[in-house]
Amino acid sequence: MGTVKNSNQMFDNKEEDHPYVDPTPYKLSKNNQILLDIFKTCVIPVVLSILYQNDLISKFGLIIGLLFSFTFFIIFPLIFKYSYKLQRAVLFLTFIQFPGNLDLGRPDKSGLWATRNFYIYHKDPKRQLNVRLGVWHVLPNHVVKRFAKQLRVREEILSNITISEREEKLLQLNDETFNKIEQKFGPDFQVKHDDNGESKKLFYETILSETKIPVVLYLHGNTASRGTQHRVEMYQTLRAQGYHVIAFDYRGFGDSSSLGPSARSVVLDSKVIYEYILEKTKNPILIWGHSLGTGIGTHLIPELKALKQPRGIVLESPFNNIKDEISEHPFAKAYKYLPWFEFTIVNPMFENQLTFDSDERIAEIKLPIMILHAEDDKVVPFRLGYKLYRTALKTRPKSFAPIEFYRFSKSHNYGHRWMCRSPELPGLVNQFFDKYEEDDKKQYL
Repeated sequence: MGTVKNSNQMFDNKEEDHPYVDPTPYKLSKNNQILLDIFKTCVIPVVLSILYQNDLISKFGLIIGLLFSFTFFIIFPLIFKYSYKLQRAVLFLTFIQFPGNLDLGRPDKSGLWATRNFYIYHKDPKRQLNVRLGVWHVLPNHVVKRFAKQLRVREEILSNITISEREEKLLQLNDETFNKIEQKFGPDFQVKHDDNGESKKLFYETILSETKIPVVLYLHGNTASRGTQHRVEMYQTLRAQGYHVIAFDYRGFGDSSSLGPSARSVVLDSKVIYEYILEKTKNPILIWGHSLGTGIGTHLIPELKALKQPRGIVLESPFNNIKDEISEHPFAKAYKYLPWFEFTIVNPMFENQLTFDSDERIAEIKLPIMILHAEDDKVVPFRLGYKLYRTALKTRPKSFAPIEFYRFSKSHNYGHRWMCRSPELPGLVNQFFDKYEEDDKKQYL
């Protein structure tokens, strides 16, 4: 069962009735493809030779051009094929850090007031390594307003916090609990912004455990850290709808352990954080993956079978599998037409299990799934997210919870990162989360 929505219109799930046409290029026959590959391979050397013969470049220029082409199009792909570290670096891009001067220990400096920074430690059983994970716990806005004195939130910040109708209901639902928490900590208790000690831990975890407030576990994509601007804006959007947000960095990212991540390890790190949330609260959990985080999310869910299940999973800007994503990624434009592209770039990543094959794992996910994708996404093209949706419709049993697909018009310019700015997003998330409340309860019957 699935739903595709666009501009408040509902469409049937039959391929022929759907207005979106997959722009997959027409595939040439094998012989024609070989001829085309040979032509593409010879273009640069032939052009350089013509320029040299017409005295437009010197012999030195010809040699430099040929050496550059040989290195760029042959040597580098071969190095990539045999270097697991290079493959891993290209997939996770942990070496890209922005902004460079970010203080992850002080989320308030990134515009996240009433947010606790802390660290979770665990041991990787396979590699026998101790791993540190940097985590942020972002409190919902209605909690911030209710405990503004204890959280030492400035008046100018409070004046900009508006409480939605949804949050008003959560305030009423938790009013008695809030009063008890206030009495427990006393009238003079205050949390300092730069204090990550036991008193702050106790206050945040008490609110997490004793109130009836849902939690979003956010799985970010590659590059940078949990403090990148578009991620911070997404936390702000979610907290404004009454959700706790737990965001963290996998190993190799941010201020987490500087260990090389792998497809296995980032899923393990995510599971550790999920188990932490389960340890602290019985409230429903929504898993939110963005970009590479969607691949991590689809691999995480099957690992949670023995645990309390999340309410659902949101896949923002997802790809169907790494093979297609590599071929479509801007970084691959210079290589994707080479005859040896799959042999040197794609196949080695599969051999080293750097796959994140969401189109296979999604068939195992019984939970409600919501896919969000912008038409102007140039990093993970829209068609890959739609392809994942179509695959899910074909492979998931009818007894599984529904899957929904929302497309965002390119006229909004959300691209790959800025769906957090959509005025429609809060309503979509709340509707999705609330719709499956009864299904969530059934797992305890």
